Amino acid sequence: MPEEIQNLSQLLRQLERLAIGRERITLDQVLEVTGQRSFAPLLLVAGLILFSPLSGIPGMPTLMGVVVLLVSIQMLLMRGHLWLPAWLLRRSISQSNFYHALHWLKRPAQVIDHWLRPRLPMFVYRGGTYLIAVVCTVIALALPLMEVVPFSASIAGIALAAFGLALVAHDGLLALVAAVITGLVPGLIVNALL
Repeated sequence: MPEEIQNLSQLLRQLERLAIGRERITLDQVLEVTGQRSFAPLLLVAGLILFSPLSGIPGMPTLMGVVVLLVSIQMLLMRGHLWLPAWLLRRSISQSNFYHALHWLKRPAQVIDHWLRPRLPMFVYRGGTYLIAVVCTVIALALPLMEVVPFSASIAGIALAAFGLALVAHDGLLALVAAVITGLVPGLIVNALL
């Protein structure tokens, strides 16, 4: 049984241990670390992937969009157990790319974890969780378009990671920050397309 993830550094340490001795890391293996009842850590992982250099891999924003869409819809349906299709669970990346992304995220994780604390619970429980799921669904639907707009997937990744981390740490203030970040994405897309 995976231990409950309470901050970003703890998640990165668990993912780092997961990769030891493996040539490739699958989404199914990541779920083993985050737990199949844990929607928030998977949102966090998807956001971190989009924010990290891994987002430069062609198709990665769209793939993460599918993951986030499946997670957020199940959150909206208030499912108690996460389900993902087998083809998605088999998707993998190389250990070297995985380690590179984890190393790249370590320093920001330490800074972020310093500021996390439970606060403003109305934004991360019940109705707040439902609103987060709605916003994440919208982001997921927009991610395929973000493949062609420079940096938009990275900003969406920051928002998704912040929403996931807000739910993990029960930090409603971070959920509000994530909502503000989400508001930046449409403007970026419109500016890039004009």
